[in-house]
Amino acid sequence: MDRGILAAVRLPILVTIALLTTMSACSDSKPGPDAAADQFLAAFAGGDVGTASGQTDSPDSAKKTMDKVRESLKPAAVKTELGKVDTQEGTAKAAFTITWDLGSNRKWSYQGQLELRSENDQWKVHWAPSLIHPKLAAQQSISVQVQQPLLAPVLDRDGVPLLQPDRVVSVLFEPKKAGDAAGVAGKLAAALSGFDPTITQRSIVDGSAAAPDQPYQVAALRQADYDSVKPDIYDLPGVRFTSGPRLLAVDKKLAPALLPGVRRYVEGQVAGLSGWRVVTVDGAGAEVEELYSKPAEPAKAVNATLSTKIQSAAQAALNGVPTSAMIVAIQPSTGELLAVAQNPAADKEGPIALMGRYAPGSTFKIATSVAALESGKVNADTPVGCPGTITIDGRVIPNSNKFDKGTIPMHSAFAFSCNTTFASLAVDLPADALSGAAKKLGIGMDFVVPGITTVTGSVPPATGKTERAEDGFGQGKVVATPFGMALAAATVASGSTPTPSLLRGAETKVNGAGAQPIGAPVLDAVRAMMREVVTTGTATALGSLGDVRGKTGTAQFGDGTHSHGWFAGYRGDLAFAVLITDAGESSKAVQATARFLSALG
Repeated sequence: MDRGILAAVRLPILVTIALLTTMSACSDSKPGPDAAADQFLAAFAGGDVGTASGQTDSPDSAKKTMDKVRESLKPAAVKTELGKVDTQEGTAKAAFTITWDLGSNRKWSYQGQLELRSENDQWKVHWAPSLIHPKLAAQQSISVQVQQPLLAPVLDRDGVPLLQPDRVVSVLFEPKKAGDAAGVAGKLAAALSGFDPTITQRSIVDGSAAAPDQPYQVAALRQADYDSVKPDIYDLPGVRFTSGPRLLAVDKKLAPALLPGVRRYVEGQVAGLSGWRVVTVDGAGAEVEELYSKPAEPAKAVNATLSTKIQSAAQAALNGVPTSAMIVAIQPSTGELLAVAQNPAADKEGPIALMGRYAPGSTFKIATSVAALESGKVNADTPVGCPGTITIDGRVIPNSNKFDKGTIPMHSAFAFSCNTTFASLAVDLPADALSGAAKKLGIGMDFVVPGITTVTGSVPPATGKTERAEDGFGQGKVVATPFGMALAAATVASGSTPTPSLLRGAETKVNGAGAQPIGAPVLDAVRAMMREVVTTGTATALGSLGDVRGKTGTAQFGDGTHSHGWFAGYRGDLAFAVLITDAGESSKAVQATARFLSALG
């Protein structure tokens, strides 16, 4: 073989051997300080404490401290970033930034420094607790402390507190730990029945027996109330306590059917943002030094549209009424609820001022008047008959006590509340005329009002002449709530149906089509007719209380021998509906109205 050719063949083999030798040397080389620092930080950030501690010159101590810190902080994530690395003979210093994500939008970031040392040609992180945080010393750990802000209050339209934060203590009973469970229950009942008369020895024994493996909550007490009975119950066996902040009514008797719903709606709004602190703690858990803090951010107060003055006047007007009674007041110009008052009898039935459906009786003649006037068949001065009774398709319809006014103007028939007149007017209208007129007044509309649940009422189209006649004076299938009738009065006062609201800044939604407007001539006529009710009609007892306009109503229910008493009306920018159930006559509602308006001056 030619020697030149042999040399050419051997050359690549030598190059390959040299290349393999170089690669082998590279694979045996140890990572420099930059790589060692990066590996440590990456393992620590990823929660691989075993790997991270193995990168140090004291693995056991490092792992113990890192485990303790991570267990205390319970981070959702940790992020590290390596900064500048300065290397000298056998040592290096590496700057880094670490960011702890502690959950709930809590981020904590700071800078630190690693010291690395080269041992046997291998770089190791020199362990010290200050690697986790510059201020962390030996035998210490790091702790997070949450600081809850005070709850924000709920204020009325004038800034008067309706709900404000207080501490509530729950009294819990565990009969298995009580020994003499019945005896302990008796002592608890003796101490707590003054706050709630339903708490008895039997109620505690039975309640705790229903779920024997769970603590039974005997009572939830305001802090001041708990403090007053603490000496009697604190050391009882099987009794323990938990506590926490809660919004409570400033006046327990003010709007008890309304404010609990408001509290449930605003609880998330009034909690504010929690504050938090990061501190070092010693071996006993005592705080050593604060490392970071973010103060709690209290929420802004929530403003309700209620007026404490008007609410109190409405509640006082119902005092002493033996049957369920209620008053709803609305500001016509804005739709803001000013008062939702119920007496104790009504409170037992729930928020019936807002949701209870009742025959509206002659207060519904407001809607019948709107429908009749809009038809063009009559005006306020049209002569109409008001006989003591009329018969429509065999149904005898009487006036109250069968009074007979003969032939009088329509506005007088309204003032005297002639059932026979309005039954006759309704019969001559289309089947859906009353439904349409009621809808224009807000009755039958569906509102989603933040903080409360409301119903306005229902006026289905009549199926025959008799039903249409009965609907014309608020009997038949027509039903309305006190809220709905207050809204109807507010519509007459303002000229259009206002959108009701309870909490400022919380938008009310209207389901379905909104109310169509009522023409100005019709509104003017109805307003004058409602004034005549007070000046010469069925509500003259209100004549001395200013420019009051409204309509009385007596609504039969059940077997026809019982009646509810109504008054729906307005004075200035205050519209309201008053309902006294099973009152027998409307005069009792008028008397309650007089007490209500007199208290307001």
